[in-house]
Amino acid sequence: MEPGFLADLRAAVGTGALLTDSADLLTYESDALVHLRATPGAVVLPESAEQVQAVVRLCHRAGVPFVARGHGTGLSGGALPVENGVVIALARLNHILDVDIPNLRVVVEPGVTNLDITRRVAPFGCYYAPDPSSQIVCSIGGNIAENSGGAHCLKYGFTVHHVLGVEAILPNGDLVHLGSAVLDAPGLDLLSVVVGSEGTLAVVTKATLRILRRPEAVLTLLAGFQSIDAAGEVVSAIIAQGIVPAAVEMMDRLTIQAAEAAVHPNFPDANAVLIVELDGTRAEVDEQFALVESICRSLGASSIEIARDASQRDRIWKGRKAAFAAMGRVSPSYYVQDGVVPRTKLPEVLRRIRELEARSGLRIGNVFHAGDGNLHPLICYDESVPGQAEHAEKVATEILSYCIEAGGSLTGEHGIGADKKAHMPKMFSPDDLETMQLVRCAFDPSGLCNPGKVFPTPRLCGEVPGPYRQHPLERAGIVERF
Repeated sequence: MEPGFLADLRAAVGTGALLTDSADLLTYESDALVHLRATPGAVVLPESAEQVQAVVRLCHRAGVPFVARGHGTGLSGGALPVENGVVIALARLNHILDVDIPNLRVVVEPGVTNLDITRRVAPFGCYYAPDPSSQIVCSIGGNIAENSGGAHCLKYGFTVHHVLGVEAILPNGDLVHLGSAVLDAPGLDLLSVVVGSEGTLAVVTKATLRILRRPEAVLTLLAGFQSIDAAGEVVSAIIAQGIVPAAVEMMDRLTIQAAEAAVHPNFPDANAVLIVELDGTRAEVDEQFALVESICRSLGASSIEIARDASQRDRIWKGRKAAFAAMGRVSPSYYVQDGVVPRTKLPEVLRRIRELEARSGLRIGNVFHAGDGNLHPLICYDESVPGQAEHAEKVATEILSYCIEAGGSLTGEHGIGADKKAHMPKMFSPDDLETMQLVRCAFDPSGLCNPGKVFPTPRLCGEVPGPYRQHPLERAGIVERF
C-alpha cells in the first residue's frame, strides 16, 4: 500500500486510529467464519461519519477496495477483507444518539450492540424486536447489512421491518439519507435495497430504528420429544390452528448436550426440544397457550415445562441462544450453515441431514427457527485432522442443496457473503443475477465497496454479462449499461 495513501488515511482518522502492523491486522483477517481469511493492507478505526466519509473518498480516489466491519460476528465471510485493501472498522461509532419514546424510535450509530438498544429503552416498557442469537455482541450495522432475524422474526419480522431510515456513505464518498423517521416515506424505496445488501452498496453511519411496546403477557413453553419429526409435527399443527407464536425454536440432542455443558439450562433428556413463546394481550395469550400445550401433549411430548416467571423464561432462552458457541464444548471445530425450507418440508430435510450424518461420519447438530423453517445445522469436525475441514465444507454444501430442492433458500439471515456466492446460480437464473448486478453497479460502478461478495466471480461492474451481448432489461429499454 502506497506510503502517500497511508499518510492520507492517518490524516483522516488520526495516528492512533490507523493500524498497519501485521500483528494488529490479525484480528481483522476474518469474521466468525474463521476458515476464510485475508490480510488487509490497513485498518481504520473512525469515530465519526465525517471520518468514514473521508476514508471512503480516499479509497475511491486511489481505487483501493474497502470493507466495512462491525463486531465481526458474521458467519458468511461478509466482512472478509480484500487482500491489501482497507477495513473500515465501525466499533467506535457506538452511541445511541436519540431515544424518542412517544414516537417509538431510536437513532443509533452502527457500532451499537443489538441488545444495548433494548436495555436502553426497557425502563420505558419498550424493546427492539430483532434478536439474533449473538445479540449480546453483534452490531446494528452488521444486522442492517445482513438483514438479521432471530428467534422472534416469525411474528415480528427481520431487521428490514424495523429500520425507518439510514445515513450512509456511498462508494464514491457521497453522504445520503435513505428512508425517513416515518413509515412509508415517499419515493423509491432505496432503503430496502441497502438493508440486506451485505455491505456492498454503502457504509451505514447512522440508523433510525423502530422500537415496540412490551406486550401485556408473555408465556413460554419448553417441550421435550423423542424425535425431531414429532416436534416438527407440533410446529405445523400450531400454525395450522391460525396461531402465530412470537417464537418457535427447535434443538436436537447434540445441541441440547452442548448447551447443557456450557450454560446448564436444565433442558429435558430428549432427542429434541421445542421452545414456543406467545405474547400479546393476556386473554389472547391464555387462550392460545392452552391450545399449544394441548397440541404438544396430543402429539407425544415426553415433558412440558411452562416458564412461570421472567427468570425461568430467561433460563430457557439462555440455553437456546448459547447453542452456537456451546458447540465448542462437544467438538474442537464446527461449521455453521444457514438455509431455509418450507415448514412442511422440515421433517423430510431433517431426515436427509440425519442420513448425511451417518454417511459422512461427521456429527451434525441441528438448531433452528422452526416457525419459519430457518435451519442452522452445525457440522462438527477436527481441524487438526487433515482434510476434515474440507470434508465439513462439502457436507455443508450438500445440506444447502437439500434446502434448494425443497423449495427453500440459500440463507435465512447469515447472508451469502464470500461463503455461498458460488451457489447463487443454483437458485437464480443468469438474468436474475445480471439484474442484481446492474443494481450493484448503479451504486458502485468502480466495484470497490466490499467486492468479491454475494455474486459468483468473475462478475465485475462494466463487464458484458454472461453469454449475452445485451441484458434483457436493456433490450426492453428499461436500463442502460453502466
